[in-house]
Amino acid sequence: MRALDESVGAARVPAADMADLAGVIRAFLAVEARSGARVRLGGGLFDVVITSSVMEARCVVTVIDEVQSGCGPVIEDPENGWLYWLVPPGSCARWAWHGHAVCLGAPHTITLPSPSRRVAPGPYWLRAPAGDRLVPMAPLWDALAQFRPEPTPHAALAARLGINT
Repeated sequence: MRALDESVGAARVPAADMADLAGVIRAFLAVEARSGARVRLGGGLFDVVITSSVMEARCVVTVIDEVQSGCGPVIEDPENGWLYWLVPPGSCARWAWHGHAVCLGAPHTITLPSPSRRVAPGPYWLRAPAGDRLVPMAPLWDALAQFRPEPTPHAALAARLGINT
């Protein structure tokens, strides 16, 4: 039996993305249980664009509402004064530097609020997920450039993530 088991070789080793899959399943179960879920950005799920949550950012929500016939998922974090826009996976690699927003992907994580959380305290869904719809990257970038929400998150995120600017 041992020889047979060893002859299988690499097929016996779990796939490299199984840890990610397990994490996604755990996060899904936490969301189903109505508690927040910490998920890894990137992969096949989504990346996140972070902006201020001021009035100008709410104008961007209105623009994306019109572009998408209902804006894709956006989380408001009133404690930090930020909006988290869930954008398609891989957006981070294609996101051009923006003076009013930061795009993050893997290996970073985000905690998603419970699906039923629609008001503060704590982070909540300003625009709840609707199926597999995400916020489109290009219209978001353009609308942010037009409305220019301040303060920008760059310095605060760099400090939080330990990045030297």
